[in-house]
Parts: sequence; structure tokens; C-alpha cells
Amino acid sequence: MNIYTKTGDNGTTSLIGGTRVSKADLRLEAYGTADELNSYIGWLRAKQMPEQIESQLDFLQNKLFNLGSYLATEPDKLHYIEDILLAQADVETLEHWIDQIQKDLPVVRSFILPAGNERVALCHVCRTICRRLERCQVRLLTEDPSENDKISLQFVNRMSDYLFVLAKKVAQIDNCEVFLWKKC
Repeated sequence: MNIYTKTGDNGTTSLIGGTRVSKADLRLEAYGTADELNSYIGWLRAKQMPEQIESQLDFLQNKLFNLGSYLATEPDKLHYIEDILLAQADVETLEHWIDQIQKDLPVVRSFILPAGNERVALCHVCRTICRRLERCQVRLLTEDPSENDKISLQFVNRMSDYLFVLAKKVAQIDNCEVFLWKKC
């Protein structure tokens, strides 16, 4: 089977369900951003993270793939993927991890610059891409609200919070300075 189909040569692609849409469609921007974030998390995993963090990042990558599938599916065809839709339990999992990580971190009362060593900086890159994904989802939710959109939006919002505290945790693990914003 060839990897190239030539069906997208005119600037369109198919959603799950068969409808052809422009490759500039907001839905494609959203699932493309989820794919980009997934790739960056894969890069972060390549930096030899501790086992517990590695397991959490594996969870995030799988959930992001599920989210991408959801975003690529026509709203009236969600029955095709109902077994992989994000759920409130996924949001609660992230909240639990955030709480666990934060209890071992010092309180910081300033903005943190996205800097440090490569692993810390990569956590921040993931966080900022996650925020872009969230903005795409908000625009989609404005166009066509549904309950699962709300859950997936909560999940992505918590994921960006998780990536923020993960950056602080990785800085702690690596004994790396946390750079605080200074008013200049």
C-alpha cells in the first residue's frame, strides 16, 4: 500500500466520516496542533525521564492521539470512536498528578521564565503548544459546542497545568535553577 494517495493534492482532506474539508479548516489546525504536541512530548520522553514521569507522558501521548481522532471525526460520526473519547476520569487523573508533584515543590510567587536545561525548556515548549491547542479548541467549541468538547477542553487545560508543574519538577530533579521573571 502506498503512503501517498494524492487525494489531498488539491488542499483538502477527509474527516473520519468521509466529509472533505480544506486543510486550512480549524478542525485540522486543532488536530494538527495535538499531533505537534504529541511529537514534542515524544521528544521529551527521549530525554530519559524518571520512570513515573515516563509513564505519565506515555498516558498523555495516548490520550492526545485519542483527542486527535476525536477532532478528526465528524460530530455526527462520533460513534466510530466512542470507546476512545476523553472522560472526566482522565481530567481527574491529571489533577491527581499535579497535586502529587506540587506537594514536593517549593512555592514560587513569581512568573517563571521558560528556561533552564534542555529537559526543563522542552517541558515549557510542550506547555505552550498545549495552550495553542486549547485556543484552537475554544474556537471550535464556540462554533459547535458539545459535552465531549467541554471534557476534552478541560483535559487540555489540565495538561498544560501538568506540563507547567512538570517543568518545575524536572528542574528540581536535575538540580537546575528556576529562572524567575524580573521587571526590567
